[in-house]
Amino acid sequence: MPARPPTEIRLLLAALEEAFQKRSWHGTNLAGSLRGLAPALASWRPDPDRHNIWEIMVHAAYWKYAVTRRIVGGPRGSFPLKGSNWYRRPLAKTTAAFREDFRLLKQCHADLIDAVTALPPGRLAEVPKNAKFTLEQTIRGAAGHDLYHAGQIQLIKRLYTARRGRG
Repeated sequence: MPARPPTEIRLLLAALEEAFQKRSWHGTNLAGSLRGLAPALASWRPDPDRHNIWEIMVHAAYWKYAVTRRIVGGPRGSFPLKGSNWYRRPLAKTTAAFREDFRLLKQCHADLIDAVTALPPGRLAEVPKNAKFTLEQTIRGAAGHDLYHAGQIQLIKRLYTARRGRG
């Protein structure tokens, strides 16, 4: 049976999981804000110059990957999609395409959880090369990033409904 992670790591893992997929007091987490979305809503833009929910989802996947890479020291450019940070979506406005990108987000989250679980607490104060923040700050920031975008997604869903006269 694997050893229980130290307290500092357990607290970071709890924050990541609550922000992404576990029940918590703050309301809808990132995965919950995306669950069951139809491609029409996921691809709707509140304004032509604004991101849609689908793009926000893939952006969140990218940053989970980036944080994981900072922890494990992986190579830049190894994200499964070409580019970085923001990705134009949808490429195909289908349920299958949305589910595939949602699977990518879930996999990036699982990879991040694995990296944090294996992280020795002594490295939490480390500032990775080309970074401005410690690993601890970066991991906490990843949880905050999920919550920020979960709230943003919830607002976009409300706007979508209101602009169609059902709000």
